[in-house]
Amino acid sequence: MKKFNILILLTILISVTASAQEIRVQNLRSNDQRGINIFEDPVKDTVVYDGFTVRVGGDFAMQFQGIDQSNDAGSLVELGTDFNLPTANLNLDVQLLDGMRMHLRTYLSSRNHVDAWIKGGHFQISNLEFISPGFLEDLMQYATVRVGLDEINYGDAHFRRSDNARAIYNPFVGNYIMDAFVTEAFGEITLYRNGLLAVAGISNGKMNQSVVVGENSDNKPSFYGKLGFDRDFGEDLRVRLTGSWYLNNGTTTGTWLYGGDRAGARYYNVLHTEDEGGNFDGRYNPRFTKLLAFQVNPFVKYGGLEFFGIFEHANGRNEFTDPEDKEGAFTQLAGELIYRFGTDENFFIAGRYNTVEGKMRESHTSDLKINRFNIGGGWFITKNVVTKIEYVHQNYDGDAWTGRFAGAEFSGFNIEAVIGF
Repeated sequence: MKKFNILILLTILISVTASAQEIRVQNLRSNDQRGINIFEDPVKDTVVYDGFTVRVGGDFAMQFQGIDQSNDAGSLVELGTDFNLPTANLNLDVQLLDGMRMHLRTYLSSRNHVDAWIKGGHFQISNLEFISPGFLEDLMQYATVRVGLDEINYGDAHFRRSDNARAIYNPFVGNYIMDAFVTEAFGEITLYRNGLLAVAGISNGKMNQSVVVGENSDNKPSFYGKLGFDRDFGEDLRVRLTGSWYLNNGTTTGTWLYGGDRAGARYYNVLHTEDEGGNFDGRYNPRFTKLLAFQVNPFVKYGGLEFFGIFEHANGRNEFTDPEDKEGAFTQLAGELIYRFGTDENFFIAGRYNTVEGKMRESHTSDLKINRFNIGGGWFITKNVVTKIEYVHQNYDGDAWTGRFAGAEFSGFNIEAVIGF
């Protein structure tokens, strides 16, 4: 009944949106095909302030999954071919003043939660006219300030991932194996001028917020940032290159960078046995403490052909009882090649290779390794509706894997339909 009510709500919202003039707010990435390959929210745009405005949007995604799996022990459950649980988001973007807006996203339906719940929100400022006319206008024409409890701007991969039902930016069904995405209480400033980009931010390093300090708490703030450039060279060529970092020196904070997506993984019931398995299997979270991570992202688009890549390294610096033993490190590599064609690039074909390799402790003698390959394509029926089909193959290599992960692999197809507005 809950899913039926969500479908009715989304149908009403889509009908209202389609029949009314589009409501626009300032400095907002479009929640449809126009938002593809947009990273940070635009610092400046042409939307004229027209008083207090509320924009209601939503996302809906449904997959038809056909995946097989196996491991050395033959203990994984048999998976059928059928529909997964649909997911849905409700988005509110409110223009409060000229250059001041609020964003709030609610997960109406998600894999990992039975009830609707708020993913996060933030307050964004692109000018300081509310203090006094012309206040710091020379700086603010290049700057954006965000404060809230929402996803932080570490790396570029989080701009292309599926955020529960908001899957319209993702050319694939799945996200990356080490999925750098977390909602924390944060404040950050973004500077963008002449194609040069700088981000500086601080968060409390915690996804689950509480003022209670436990007996063994070692809470520290997280510091993160980004440097890069993003430029067009003529009409056909765009080049972007960024480097990001995330640092937390606590042993009870900063552990959520690769486990902050509470909506659940995108491939359903993979790597489950009759007794083991959860909603996040298929991706990997090392859960390092005293975490230091950095991510480098090249992006090149020439005509309809685009490349996006990841080089990422994450290591923990927490020492154990033996001072010679401490947490290890993992390296993630990924590359995806996409070709968009047709009227307004409404068709695309795509391939991605993603691998993660490393050790949980420096003393371990063998590396853990995960490989994933995706190939597929899609069709934007309208700017708000896309259908995708992909083939995925993922395997767990090496003698370091034990239990249900030893010799594990899964492969098969997914068909996904996505609405975003």
